[in-house]
Amino acid sequence: MNHPVRTRPESSRQALNEAYDTALLDLDGVVYAGGEAIDHAVESLVTARDAGMRLAYVTNNALRTPEAVAEHLTRLGMPAAPDDVITSAQAVARLISEQLPKGARVLVIGGEGLRVALRERGLTPVDSADDDPAAVAQGYGGPDMPWARLAEAGYAVARGVPWFASNLDLTIPSGRGIAPGNGAAVEVVRIVTGKTPQAAGKPLPPMHRETVLRTGAERPLVVGDRLDTDIEGAYAGGVDSLLVLTGVTTPAQLLAAEPRHRPAYVDRDLRGLLTPQPEVAHDEASGGFRCGGWTARVAQRELVLEGEAEEPLDGLRALCAAAWSEAGDGVSEADAGKALARLGW
Repeated sequence: MNHPVRTRPESSRQALNEAYDTALLDLDGVVYAGGEAIDHAVESLVTARDAGMRLAYVTNNALRTPEAVAEHLTRLGMPAAPDDVITSAQAVARLISEQLPKGARVLVIGGEGLRVALRERGLTPVDSADDDPAAVAQGYGGPDMPWARLAEAGYAVARGVPWFASNLDLTIPSGRGIAPGNGAAVEVVRIVTGKTPQAAGKPLPPMHRETVLRTGAERPLVVGDRLDTDIEGAYAGGVDSLLVLTGVTTPAQLLAAEPRHRPAYVDRDLRGLLTPQPEVAHDEASGGFRCGGWTARVAQRELVLEGEAEEPLDGLRALCAAAWSEAGDGVSEADAGKALARLGW
């Protein structure tokens, strides 16, 4: 699929919850972190839902079942049903079921969410490389997953058993900071075996297909905190995205984003769903870009920010336009340190 190169954030005269029919929401780093709701998430999502927007929770985390995730969301104050939750465990289970006969044994390296998803596809979870598995399915098993589970994966994959991974995220947000994700555990098995798994999670096509099949969204908006999964997945699927700055992506990383990692919109948190998005316009006088009371441009390989305004996010949007326009289909190498410091980042 050919995509036009985005050189500035988009604008929207309507609030995003009115412009799109379905929000495809990442969970970790967007809705909650370390199990606790992120500031403004609950009230923003309840307001969007009550105004008619469908909420679908799309997560690369394969540890928990949709039922468990829905119960968690409900406890936090965001009533959700299991059908509102789409996981990478479901996506990888569908991928495996399309390549193996019904009833085939699958060695599970992960949590209950992966086991349940495999059973739903008529596959039989097993726990040992000696159980004659027809495939290995690896998903996030939580911070306490025993090292011995990775060894079981290594034994089977080294023998030539087909290997599947729910997702390849190297990190995962937690209440204490950034922790190793499933991709880090996948790397352990890859180093040991020299093999590469088939992966299903964001930003890859199996996850997008699973989401479309389960939601039926006509005008979806992907909402995420990661450039390399959420935003890239939206880009690959040809849909718009909103990046929220409550997870792993920093403003500096956003400015240096390559085309497939550039979101349509950027906002501080999920309150961005409920508001219009301001215009980022070319500024004839400076040759840069203007948003709100800020103007940004690139001069001598440095991002320069001018103006005075109360909303630093408008300054960041203007900086995005300056950096992305200068980079074109590449990556901006302009120094953003002084400009971001002026905005408090």
